[in-house]
Amino acid sequence: MSNGHSITATNETETERVNTSFFQDFLSLIKIGIVNSNLFTTFTGMWLAFQFTDRNFLRELDILFYTLIGSGMIIAGSAAMNNFIDRDIDPVMKSKKGRPTVTGRFSPLAVLITSFSLLIVGEILLFLASTSAGVWGLAGIVSYVVLYSMWSKRKYVSNTIVGSISGAIPPLIGWAAVEPKLGFGALALFLIMFAWQPPHFYALAMKRTEEYRAANIPMLPVVKGFKRTKVSILLWILLLFPLPFLLMELGVIFVVLATALNLGWLYFSIKGFRVKDDIKWATGMFIYSLNYMTILFVAIIIFSIFI
Repeated sequence: MSNGHSITATNETETERVNTSFFQDFLSLIKIGIVNSNLFTTFTGMWLAFQFTDRNFLRELDILFYTLIGSGMIIAGSAAMNNFIDRDIDPVMKSKKGRPTVTGRFSPLAVLITSFSLLIVGEILLFLASTSAGVWGLAGIVSYVVLYSMWSKRKYVSNTIVGSISGAIPPLIGWAAVEPKLGFGALALFLIMFAWQPPHFYALAMKRTEEYRAANIPMLPVVKGFKRTKVSILLWILLLFPLPFLLMELGVIFVVLATALNLGWLYFSIKGFRVKDDIKWATGMFIYSLNYMTILFVAIIIFSIFI
């Protein structure tokens, strides 16, 4: 509707709207939220490696560039491939009906070309950072695309645990770009990320139980129910408690802060067995998990400066 505007102005507005919509569809295709969160953990692994090896990252900005851009591209490419693989089940899931693979904005061929382009260029950049970073990048791609998306997601209730492997690899990529031989700190970051993901995604799965049921995806709350899911969330949170102690080099204050975060999550987890509104509780747990990871990894970056 022009409402008195010239035809030229109207056409420019429509073109601008289409371009913006296309850009938003692209960001949806590559799951930009997942890209950003994983880049944060990649940077943390790289930063920690710089601190532990007494190297100045300002003198190695090329490694910083290759690692972050390369990691971002393989994460985006893997996400696009996941969208390609799931294009048959996404239409029945309300939360995913807006994906460009569902709306038809991106054709299957376009998604494949986009995915492989991002994966190939991303891997080239990671190998420029270091051979080890490139290899761990390949491990991340295989674990997410093959082990999770193509194999376990539709077959096993343990799919979330399998998927947690790929989610824990980004800090290893960051570390390996600086120090090819992974140190104890890299192992600690991997374990923290691995143990954090099940309670994080189980809470999300509870919110979307009916969607996963409609898509015939054997997520834990679909197969075993909410009570069993709450037990699993509790056990995984307990598993997180000793992990900050693997980073004792960051100091006692860091360990105390991490333990406080774990205690808070444990409290909300236990509280879940007495709530009447499971979905509201799951939403709160999901939000807490996001804040937990943000605060913890920011703390790792800050406290590592004082090593």
